[in-house]
Amino acid sequence: MTNQLFWIVPVCSVIALLFAFLFFKGMMREPEGTDTMKRIASHVRKGAMAYLKQQYKIVGLVFLVLCLFFAWMAYGPHLQNGWVWFAFLTGGFFSGLAGFIGMKTATYASARTANAASRSMNEGLKVAFRSGAVMGLVVVGLALLDISLWWLILNLFVGDASEAQNAIMITTTMLTFGMGASTQALFARVGGGIFTKAADVGADLVGKVEAGIPEDDPRNPATIADNVGDNVGDVAGMGADLYESYCGSILATAALGAAAYAGSGLQVNAILAPMLIASFGVILSLLGIFLVKTKEGASQLQLIRALDRGINTSSVLIIVASFVVVYLLGLSYWICGSVITGLLTGIIIGKATEFYTSHAYRPTRDIAKSSETGPATVIIKGIGTGMISTAIPVITIVCGIILAYLFAIEFDVKGMMGGAQMSKGLYGIGIAAVGMLSTLGITLATDAYGPIADNAGGNAEMSEMGEEVRKRTDALDALGNTTAATGKGFAIGSAALTGLALLASYIEEIKIGLVRMLDAGHEVVIGTLRLVREDIVNASLPDFMEWYQVTLMNPKVLAGVLIGSMLSFLFCGLTMNAVGRAAQKMVNEVRRQFREIKGIMEGKAEPDYARCVEISTRGAQHEMIFPSLLAIIAPIVVGLVFGVSGVLGLLAGGLGAGFVLAVFMANSGGAWDNAKKFVEEGNLGGKGSESHKATVIGDTVGDPFKDTSGPSLNILIKLMSMVAIVMAGVTCAYSLL
Repeated sequence: MTNQLFWIVPVCSVIALLFAFLFFKGMMREPEGTDTMKRIASHVRKGAMAYLKQQYKIVGLVFLVLCLFFAWMAYGPHLQNGWVWFAFLTGGFFSGLAGFIGMKTATYASARTANAASRSMNEGLKVAFRSGAVMGLVVVGLALLDISLWWLILNLFVGDASEAQNAIMITTTMLTFGMGASTQALFARVGGGIFTKAADVGADLVGKVEAGIPEDDPRNPATIADNVGDNVGDVAGMGADLYESYCGSILATAALGAAAYAGSGLQVNAILAPMLIASFGVILSLLGIFLVKTKEGASQLQLIRALDRGINTSSVLIIVASFVVVYLLGLSYWICGSVITGLLTGIIIGKATEFYTSHAYRPTRDIAKSSETGPATVIIKGIGTGMISTAIPVITIVCGIILAYLFAIEFDVKGMMGGAQMSKGLYGIGIAAVGMLSTLGITLATDAYGPIADNAGGNAEMSEMGEEVRKRTDALDALGNTTAATGKGFAIGSAALTGLALLASYIEEIKIGLVRMLDAGHEVVIGTLRLVREDIVNASLPDFMEWYQVTLMNPKVLAGVLIGSMLSFLFCGLTMNAVGRAAQKMVNEVRRQFREIKGIMEGKAEPDYARCVEISTRGAQHEMIFPSLLAIIAPIVVGLVFGVSGVLGLLAGGLGAGFVLAVFMANSGGAWDNAKKFVEEGNLGGKGSESHKATVIGDTVGDPFKDTSGPSLNILIKLMSMVAIVMAGVTCAYSLL
């Protein structure tokens, strides 16, 4: 059941990993700078690795419990495929590995970026961006390698039904691999986000506002913890996050392709299409990476355009590549319209994010201007701007969903809700998500570049490298804030499209779950209907909607929608309070050291950096558990109480509320951060002014918005869907209502 074109997938994955290795080696050949720079980088590196080890211990226990549960489902009541527990485990492993490699690269790259910036702006940009590219290429390389290996393995061992049914079985089993990636990603995002923001808040509130010392000043006890946090949250967490986004979009689309084209002779080709589009995207991302360069003294707009050059080139060429893929696979050229729709949707969301978060544009400058009347107006203006910023992404996603659907059914508007057309339309939405993430190799490079540039600035400040170097690193850091916000926009946008695809995949898994119930000797009764195997196998998506009464008039659906919407806010509240509690401990510790350790402010005594790292580590490890488990527990409980219709409502409510809330939080946080940068560049009184203090407070409020709660929401959306898919058999067999 393997087309010869399939082999392009593992080949491209190996190419991605090879170039990641070459970029890493190229970065390591760069000089790390002075002994002071090396010492600071070493502190950050040791702190980051120590934290990650502790996090992996806790996550490992969670995975062990879940693996045992999935094994029981498979070998006890026979409600799940026997491969699920192992697929889940490997998904988590590769997600964690991607984050680990990215973080290791970043901790070695920061000092080298600062040292390169002492030579020129372009040198600093080159080192930081290519180091970020290691993350991008490792994520896509490992994802495609793991997906291709699972396709080969399951093709060998799954073969107890027709070829069409085997294909559906294989692709839905592979989705559980995505659940492993999502689970690891959520723990990484939440834990890393709590760590970094606790340190950041402590460093800013006490250091900048109370003590009046510069950012990343070596006299600040929290500054090393802050730099460690950038790596564990914004690199390791973000890498795991986008790994699962990338895998989720490919796997969900493959599962939809298996269902939509079953029995047509094009089933395998439809499964391979998202894999091949993603594979061509790897090669084109590499091309884009080599196009990123700038000149000395570049403005923010010029730096943004330097990155845009690489991204836009890759995006245009992937359109051409999609036509090649469709031609080779014999699919309808209309599918290319869905790919283009996904790309354009991602670009528009990215540009909208850039407009609302970069201090090159009016919204962020207006936030900075509001600092003249104090921190309260900064916060009000930032919240208002973030709320307004949701309009363009939401309208864009809506247009993207409709257009991707219509392209896939060749604009058959009259028959668009028929069973066969609905399956193809949903496949088109999945393809759009793959299109959006097809150039992840370079878009993730721009995202990972941000924390590397931020740490480089910190190293330059603590090493006292001079104002000119710091000016260059500040410019690179401000660019990183914008690219990070843009990367979050891509992740959130892809979550919305992938979430819809996963809803459809959930129905396919319900179908398989019902068949397993029959095979295990159970009766299948839905309402007043007593179903036999033939009824289930031949049922379309609208049939299932009718059987389970998935309508707005069904109180179980409405209950699910409300619970799903609430969960997004509950999750954000829990994670923000977690940051607040950890930050309080950090603030008290920094104040204690300033008060008790004599000579800190004069630079005659070294602060206790390790104690601050320890406080962030303990806070993150303790606080990340409940919010992360919430995403796993909620779909199980709702499924057991309200059944399939309740779960569908839960996923729809979580998707709608979570998407809008994530955009708002990411954009507000990014805008507050760059408003502060705008003042620090010498505007509105510059560093140390009252305007600066007001924007620092705004940035502090925005820290958990953009780096903890906001980016974790897109994982929450998909993880709940993945959990629902894996637990479909239990929901069918044991729901109360």
